[in-house]
Amino acid sequence: MDQANGVDAFRSVTGITRYLLAFAALMTLATGPVSAGWEEDLEKKLAGIDDRYPGELGVYVHNLEDGKTADLRAGETWYLASTIKVPVAMAVMEAVDSGELTLDTDVELKAADFVDGAGETNWKSPGDRVSVRYLFEQMLTHSDNTATDVLIRLVGMDAVNQLVRRYTDGGIGEVTTLADVRRYAYSRFHEQAMTLSSDDMFTIKKAGTGNDRVQALAEVLDLDTGEFLVPDLDAAFDGYYESGLNSGRLDEFSLLFEALAEQDGLSDDSSAYLLSTLENIKTGDNRIKAGLPDHVTFIHKTGTQYRRACNIGLVQMDDHPGVIIAACGRGTQDLNASELAFRRVGEAVSETGVFEER
Repeated sequence: MDQANGVDAFRSVTGITRYLLAFAALMTLATGPVSAGWEEDLEKKLAGIDDRYPGELGVYVHNLEDGKTADLRAGETWYLASTIKVPVAMAVMEAVDSGELTLDTDVELKAADFVDGAGETNWKSPGDRVSVRYLFEQMLTHSDNTATDVLIRLVGMDAVNQLVRRYTDGGIGEVTTLADVRRYAYSRFHEQAMTLSSDDMFTIKKAGTGNDRVQALAEVLDLDTGEFLVPDLDAAFDGYYESGLNSGRLDEFSLLFEALAEQDGLSDDSSAYLLSTLENIKTGDNRIKAGLPDHVTFIHKTGTQYRRACNIGLVQMDDHPGVIIAACGRGTQDLNASELAFRRVGEAVSETGVFEER
């Protein structure tokens, strides 16, 4: 080969190399900045977060763009607490789509509807009238238990459970009213607790925590604490959690958020209204959301119960189908520790690069 031909060959090879490098760069831009094997790296970080947590963590992350998932005990059964208000909301919007209800439907509050917890509905009185829209927004934005149980009364508990079964693959237990959460937990002390009225439960709640609440339960039921089957709230709630009510696998429950991301099953208007309401919730600022970058939107629901906490939602960003993040904690009453762990989960997912702007 003469010198001229050698130079031409070198230039040809160099040109091909430059082309391949340019093509690789374009592919990187097209597929996003998430590193290969991000799920293995994330699972190591989740294990580290769990090591620093005083209880046990369960986490499930699903990148809807590449279909990959990362998890920590996601296949175990977790108490879902108030995150079950999401399928209640979906059932309400299905009723709106079918014409059974409208957001402006007028509802009379009944004495049996009232449940202790957050939200403005408990400021009202039996006989007061409110709209479905009011109840819906109180249920999601303020995690209002009374509003939730009124909506369940309107659409039916069967409709909520049928919806859960339709969207998931059998990994979610029966969903109950929020009032029945208290009844089932307290019935671990004595079966008569299943007859507790709304007023009874408010009386018990006002007594305080720990032994004071146990004593108040005995007085309301007109029993002696010596007749109780378990010694304390820890044992009562542990027994309740073992029942599987309002509980399930995190990978299964996340299918509900996947349906919301894909706007599957609801009309465009109902889907948009539900998502916008979840975006504006007033709880959970110190949980997963605190670990996410400012340019993303987190559509989520929180849940808090005795020695249990959850935060499950969908991260949305431009030109991306979304990332589902589900986290639950158990075994500690230290809510600050749970919120810190959830924030660290958000930070760990962010470190994968999935949320980097394109």
